[in-house]
Amino acid sequence: MLDFIKEMVTNSWVIVWAVAFVVFLIVEGVTFNALVSIWFAAASLLAMFAAMAGLGYVWQLAIFTVSSIIFLILTRFIVKKIKKKTPDPTADYDIGKTAIVIEDINNDINEGRAKLDGADWSARSANGSIIHKGETVKVIRIDGSKLIVSA
Repeated sequence: MLDFIKEMVTNSWVIVWAVAFVVFLIVEGVTFNALVSIWFAAASLLAMFAAMAGLGYVWQLAIFTVSSIIFLILTRFIVKKIKKKTPDPTADYDIGKTAIVIEDINNDINEGRAKLDGADWSARSANGSIIHKGETVKVIRIDGSKLIVSA
């Protein structure tokens, strides 16, 4: 057993892939679950196992490359399924609905809030007019996280 561990430590490719694995995990951790490098971390782990098994560098690199692509494709399918389940907050289904102004809307000073379906939104006037608190407005469009409304 000790010989096996000594062989792993002296095999420079095992160390290279282990370091790559750790670096990719750190990058993934720093990006706060943005799925930037998780597939590279998993692929480098597989390449490290290939190095431990004594496969040559070309095979290790091939395993790293192919498994990275496979993990990337699998991740993409998973993310697509997750994204389909979460509704898009800028979807057109809010256009035409009425909202209640809960803070005066004044485009000049970049202020204004409205409540739509129980949710508090930042709001701006479509024509630039000031709309006072308590008025009912109609949603014309959604610009990012802002309702564009008219009185």
